[in-house]
Amino acid sequence: MKIFKFFEYAYLIAVVFFLYQAYMQWGQEGGRGVLFLIFAGVALFMFFFKRKFRQKFTQNNSEEK
Repeated sequence: MKIFKFFEYAYLIAVVFFLYQAYMQWGQEGGRGVLFLIFAGVALFMFFFKRKFRQKFTQNNSEEK
């Protein structure tokens, strides 16, 4: 179960990376800053989704035992 927790926090690391990239490329031509903001939003959504799924999974496993 610890591996699932690791991947949750990997999504948070990805959020920080994407926000940094969006900040660095915001004023440049090409519009990649907006794309990185979208990636950051998706990664943040995945963090909360995976977290809720893991908590539900561990709760179901503890009830069965």
